[in-house]
Amino acid sequence: MSKRGVTIFLTVLLAICLIGMEQIKSGREKESLMAEAKQRSETDQAKEEGADGEKLVALTFDDGPHGDSTKRLLEGLKERDVKATFFLIGVSIEGNEELVNQMAQDGHLVGSHTFHHVQLTKLSLKEACEEITMTNEAIKDVTGQTVEYIRPPYGSWNSKLECAVNMHEVGWTVDPRDWDVKNTETIVKRVLADVKDGSIILLHDVYDTSVEAAFQIVDELKAEGYTFVTVDRLLID
Repeated sequence: MSKRGVTIFLTVLLAICLIGMEQIKSGREKESLMAEAKQRSETDQAKEEGADGEKLVALTFDDGPHGDSTKRLLEGLKERDVKATFFLIGVSIEGNEELVNQMAQDGHLVGSHTFHHVQLTKLSLKEACEEITMTNEAIKDVTGQTVEYIRPPYGSWNSKLECAVNMHEVGWTVDPRDWDVKNTETIVKRVLADVKDGSIILLHDVYDTSVEAAFQIVDELKAEGYTFVTVDRLLID
């Protein structure tokens, strides 16, 4: 192949790669928006039924546990007397058992985010159930608690999974896309702009920027009269 031919081939290959990356990103964004809309609809009734005019909000964290950032987050939440919800990746539990145990001991809700952070609807039913049950077992081995809540990666869930595993699917209503921007100020601004009574905030405890943002969000919303609860409190019928 001539030098010019090689150049053309590499240019075309690069273009194909870039297009593929954009499609993956767009797909993730689409799934995120769909899950957010679904959860917003499901929590409307809970918001309207809030007793005594109390403003409730749930702070949730995906993709942990992470040794350094999760440890710092747990310490900061304890200082602020805030309970949150953690959706853990099973493969990350080994070596971080002490942190997982601390989550349960501190009164946080611990749920599943699959074992390898996979899109469950792209797996066979058997493979999807294995991803879920392996994570549930890993968590129970540490905390002694049965896992009842799951946040499927990318918000990807279907009725077949509901029949196969007896768990409550959890989405979100406020997504600052902290995994993308990784900027504390931007994350805080996005959350405060969208939050309201009954909101479920999605963050990731594997990023230092998200941990710092979580502290600022807590301090600001507490000053505005919000009470932080675990997500099951908002999902109770």
